Amino acid sequence: MPVRPPFIDAHVHLWDLDHIRYPWLTPPFADDGPNGSVAAIARDYLLDDYLADASGWDVRGVVHVDAGAEPADALKETDWLQATADARGMPNGIIAFAALDHPDIEHHLAAQAARPNVRGIRQIVNWHPDPRRTYTPRDLTIDDRWAAGFARLRTHGLSFDLQAYPGQFPPLAAMMAHQPAIPVIINHIGMMVGAAGRDEWRLGMAALAAMPHVSVKISGIGFAFRLWTMEQARTYVLETIDLFGAERVMFASDFPTDKLFGGFDQHLDAYDMIVADFSDDERRAMFAGNANRIYRLGVAL
Repeated sequence: MPVRPPFIDAHVHLWDLDHIRYPWLTPPFADDGPNGSVAAIARDYLLDDYLADASGWDVRGVVHVDAGAEPADALKETDWLQATADARGMPNGIIAFAALDHPDIEHHLAAQAARPNVRGIRQIVNWHPDPRRTYTPRDLTIDDRWAAGFARLRTHGLSFDLQAYPGQFPPLAAMMAHQPAIPVIINHIGMMVGAAGRDEWRLGMAALAAMPHVSVKISGIGFAFRLWTMEQARTYVLETIDLFGAERVMFASDFPTDKLFGGFDQHLDAYDMIVADFSDDERRAMFAGNANRIYRLGVAL
């Protein structure tokens, strides 16, 4: 197996539960939601905890992605992360939360964009007719106000991290095609809904992959297969690289959320083995270079 390449982790969450409110990490916990029970990760997870989990890797940088704080605490979360970055050098990039359908979205985007390490926005928009799978009570992605808020990202030089289900991708692609100046990064390898949803996943991913300003993060495989196997991972990962090309793929840990589905090395070593036959330049791009470029981190590699 090749030597592990330098790594910029394109999807990390940190939280201090005494400092910021996270409703989804607050008991009682149930097993019938999209993530299953999250009781195992409902404890503080700070930068040193992440670095301990990632200790076997040459981590050059991390991108912190909105961790589901109470919406009223979104800027408080960003300021806490920025203070950590100022003191420790990480996170190198911050993807903050803003509700794109908010009546005062311009104010929220301006406030987030004013923080030095903020590079983009994420608002989870996974909607599904099955109440056990949906994250939102309605499909925001077909809302005109949400689309108008999305368009405002360009004014502030912000990207968008897209966490949605594949069934939502074709109409999203039609909307995003009109905003080529807004980089879009698909989260968690497109969140296929189990093996039965493969055709819908590939159709939706192909619609987004057709646009050069859309890239994808390979992480969160447990959202599709909670007890994933190497065979499932290999097919899923290689199909994604086939659709997007090695220049628009980023590997990421999604820690600590992906702890629900396996260890840090279990996930990252699997990805590394799957692309072992790719060129050294391609592997280095997928593990670090693409994240550095797409999120405009300026990390020395």
